[in-house]
Amino acid sequence: MRRSSSIAGSSGRQSMMALRVQDNNKMGLQTPQMKDRGTFGKLSMSKPTPGTSERKVSFFGKRTSGAGGSRNSQYGVFGTEKIKDPRPLHDKAFIQQCIKQLCEFLVENGYAHNVSMKSLQSPSVKDFLKIFTFIYGFLCPSYELPDSKFEEEIPRVFKELGYPFALSKSSMYTVGAPHTWPQIVTALVWLIDCVKLYAAMRENAPSFDDGQNWGGETDDGIVHNKLFLDYTVKCYEHFMKGGDTFEELDAEVRSKLKDLFNIDEFQVEGLAADNKRLQEEIARLEKEKESEPDRRVTLRNLKSSLQADVQKYQAYLTNLESHIAILDQKMEGVNEEVEAAEMEVEAMKQENARLQHIFDNQKYSVADIERINHERNELQQTINKLTKEVEAEEHQLWNEELKYARNKEAIEMQLAEYHKLARKLKLIPVSAENSKGHNFEIQFNPEAGPNCLVKYRTQIKAPLMEIINQTEEEIRKATQRKMSLEDTLEQVNVMVVDKKSSVKTLKEEAEKLDDLYHQKLKEAEEEEQKCANELELLEKHKQLLESGVNEGLSEATNELHDLQRQYQVVMQTTTEESRKAGDNLNRLLEVIATHVVSIEKYLDEQNVKIDRDYEEFMSEDLLSILTKILDSYKKKAESL
Repeated sequence: MRRSSSIAGSSGRQSMMALRVQDNNKMGLQTPQMKDRGTFGKLSMSKPTPGTSERKVSFFGKRTSGAGGSRNSQYGVFGTEKIKDPRPLHDKAFIQQCIKQLCEFLVENGYAHNVSMKSLQSPSVKDFLKIFTFIYGFLCPSYELPDSKFEEEIPRVFKELGYPFALSKSSMYTVGAPHTWPQIVTALVWLIDCVKLYAAMRENAPSFDDGQNWGGETDDGIVHNKLFLDYTVKCYEHFMKGGDTFEELDAEVRSKLKDLFNIDEFQVEGLAADNKRLQEEIARLEKEKESEPDRRVTLRNLKSSLQADVQKYQAYLTNLESHIAILDQKMEGVNEEVEAAEMEVEAMKQENARLQHIFDNQKYSVADIERINHERNELQQTINKLTKEVEAEEHQLWNEELKYARNKEAIEMQLAEYHKLARKLKLIPVSAENSKGHNFEIQFNPEAGPNCLVKYRTQIKAPLMEIINQTEEEIRKATQRKMSLEDTLEQVNVMVVDKKSSVKTLKEEAEKLDDLYHQKLKEAEEEEQKCANELELLEKHKQLLESGVNEGLSEATNELHDLQRQYQVVMQTTTEESRKAGDNLNRLLEVIATHVVSIEKYLDEQNVKIDRDYEEFMSEDLLSILTKILDSYKKKAESL
C-alpha cells in the first residue's frame, strides 16, 4: 500500500483510517455496514461527483526516512484546488426546495422570529445573520456573532466546519440578491445537515469502554469496532518508524475481519464483480451523457410536443363529442321522419285496401271502362296543359322577381349615396347643423306599393330648394365680400407703399439733421479752441506786461477783464446755442422714431390680418365647394 494523506480543514488529523487507507479495490477492509459510511469525524455530507478528481489536497513538508530510523512528521504549506459546485444553483425548483427545508427547520426548532417561504425568498443581511446565529448555536451554544467584520467571520466558520465551497466576503453584503442567495441558502441547508448529523451522533454516541461489546451494532447501523482503532495505531506507528508499505497489517486485519463478520470469499468475488459491472455502467452512462449533452433538452422538447399532442387530441375528442351529439340529434330527427313515413305508408296501404275492396265489389261494363279511360286521357291532357302554363307563369314570375330585385338594389344604392351625401352636408339626422328642423331622411319600404317614395317629393323638395337658394345667396355674398377684401388689400398695399416712401423721406431728413448737428458741434469746438488760444495769448501778454513794464498796469488789467467778460459771454452764448440745437435735434429724432415705429407696427398688424383673411378665403375655396353642393342638390331635385 502506498502512503497518501489529506487534511480536512485546519483541525488536524481526525481519522487515520479515512486519511491513510483509501483503496476501494480492497474489499477486505470494508464491511457490509460500512459501504455508505462517510469520513469518520467530518461534518461535511457533500459527495464527490463521479468521474471528477476535484477535492481538497494537502501536502506535507519534506521528511527524512531510513531503515530503523525515526520519522519527523512536519506540516508544510498546503494549497486548495477550486472545487466546482455540482448542485443546480440555477434551478428554481431546487432553490425552492432548499428554502422549504430551511423554513421547516426554523419553525420546528422554535426560531424566535416569524419566517415564511415568502420572507425567505430575498432576506436582508440582518435576517441572515439571525438565522445563521440560530443554526450555528446548535453546534456551538456559546457562540455569539461579533458586531463587526461578520463578512470575514461567517466564511471562516464555514471553512472550519469543512464546507467544500468558498463564500466570498462581498456575498455577505448582498445576501438577498438573486445571484447570491442560492449559494447562501444551500450553505445554510448544508449547515442544517451538519446540525442534524451532530444531533444524531450525540444521541447514539458510543462510549469506548473496555467492557463494551466492540463487535456490536448500534441503532443507526454504524459498527464501532476496536479492531480498526488497533489497526490505525499500528499503521501510524509503522509509518512514523519509516515504513511505507502496510501489506502485513492489511493481511492481518483482513483475516480478522473475515473471521469476525463471517465473510465468504465467493460472496466477496461476487460483490467485486457487481462493483466492476456498476463501475462500467457508470462509465457508460457518463460517456452517453458527454456524447449527448442535450438529452434533457430533447426530452423536454419531446415532453412539450407530447403535451401539445395531448391537448390537440383532447380538443379533437371534444369536437368528436359535439359532432356525435349533433349526429344524435339528426338521427332522432331522421327516426321521427321514418316513423312519420311508416305511418303514412300504413295509411296508404289501408287506403289501397279500401279502394281494392271497392274495386272488387264494383261491376263495370265495357262502355263504362272506355268512358273512364277517355275521361282519364282528357284529364291527363288538361293536367299537362295546365302544368305547362304553370311553368311559364313561374318563369315569368322569376324574371319579374329578378327585375324587381335589381331595381330595389339600384334604389337602395341611390338612397345610400343620398344619405351619405346628406350626412356629409350635415342634413341628416333632424338634429344636424344644416337640417333646420326638416327630416331629409328617406325610408324605403317596397311593401308600401309603387307610391312609397311620392310623399318624400313634397317633404324634401321644398326645404331642399330653400336651402339651395340660401346657399346661392351665401355664395353671392361671399363673392362680394371677397371682391371687397381684394379692393381693400390693394388700397392697403398702396398705403403701405406711400408710408414706406414717407418713412424713407423722414429717415433722409433725420440724417440731414444729424449732419447739421455734428457740423454745429464742430464749429462750437473750433470757436472754443479759438477763444482758448486768444486767452492763452492774453495771459502771455499779461506776463510780459507784469515783468517788463509797471506802467499801464491798471489799463491792461481792465482790458484783460473786458476780454475775459467777452470771452465768458461768447462761451455762454455758444454753449446755450449748442444745447438748444442738441435738445431740438433730440426731440425731433425721438418724434420721428416714435412715428416711424407706430407706422411700422400698424402696417405689420394690417399686413398680418389681411394675409390671414386672404389665406383663409383662399384655402377654403368656398365658391367651388358651394358650386358642387348646388349641382348635387339640383341633380337630386331633378331625380326626385
